[in-house]
Amino acid sequence: MFISGCVLAHAAAVHAQVFNTSVPVKTEGQVAFVEGPAYHADGSVYFSDVENNRIMRRRPDGTFEVFRQPSGRANGLLFDHEGRLLACEGAALGGHRRVTRTEADGKITVLTDSFDGKPYNSPNDLTIDSKGRIYFTDPRYGSRDGMEQKTPGGAAIEGVYRIDAPGQVTRVLATEVDRPNGIAVSPDDKWLYVVDNNNGQFGARKVWRFELDAAGNVVAKSRKELFDFGRGRGGDGCKVDRDGRVWIAAGRWMPSPPNETVEMKGGIYVISNEGRLVDFVPIAIDEVTNLCFGGKSLDVLYITAGHTLFSAQLKARGLVAWPKPAVEEPGPGAKPGKSKD
Repeated sequence: MFISGCVLAHAAAVHAQVFNTSVPVKTEGQVAFVEGPAYHADGSVYFSDVENNRIMRRRPDGTFEVFRQPSGRANGLLFDHEGRLLACEGAALGGHRRVTRTEADGKITVLTDSFDGKPYNSPNDLTIDSKGRIYFTDPRYGSRDGMEQKTPGGAAIEGVYRIDAPGQVTRVLATEVDRPNGIAVSPDDKWLYVVDNNNGQFGARKVWRFELDAAGNVVAKSRKELFDFGRGRGGDGCKVDRDGRVWIAAGRWMPSPPNETVEMKGGIYVISNEGRLVDFVPIAIDEVTNLCFGGKSLDVLYITAGHTLFSAQLKARGLVAWPKPAVEEPGPGAKPGKSKD
């Protein structure tokens, strides 16, 4: 399914269900090329500054500080059920190509840095289910040198993996998607959503839905296409709200010929579990990279785009991994300590 910009604008105007358009999108601050925001129960927003190899923290008072540097070229970030920071550390500029967890004392636990004895391509983004199982994507953008995850026939695998415990990893998708990027699990653990974003000239730019069994494995042949960004800039990060809608950072305002057009404008796209466009909010900057829910009632959306962290007020309520009491009445909580890595 491909939806043109004209149809998109009409659909957004008709539905307007989840964004509070009476409150303008707010600029929270500018740092560098930003990615992977994650909201902590104490009101802080953590995000990756990929260019400068660090993880930043926006304090509840609006000030910024460096949380961890170097970060291993961290990209996607997420807090687990115990309030520990998870990070996908990529391959760019000497990144670590691993998934880590920052413990309460600041110690770095490596959850995985290889599969079948071979390093990952470039862990990009991650999600967590109600049982604490972590799913992450492993694409490769830029140089494809050094890719070792391959099929028996020698074709590159840009896969999706599940971490059940440190060092206990299962590949749940291999060649079913072209280049997986954003990822999210439905609130009932029934569905896995994968944003397929091959930014080559004829690459796939789709959102897929896969069924999961009770063990967290993808059900064979369950793949369903929910959305197609056509020749525009495909989706990057994604999240799911408590009602099961999928929120995707995508699109662009300036073309990037010959690969990406401006048919899909830059912003946040919200689709239903069946792929219906529910709402859209424009973010007038290239490139919109990722998002997370935050605020005391999880009715604020934090958005990373270009060199800027934005926030948008919502009518909907988001979903996060940390326990429900912390969501309803957020307190100071146990903040992750400074890295000792």
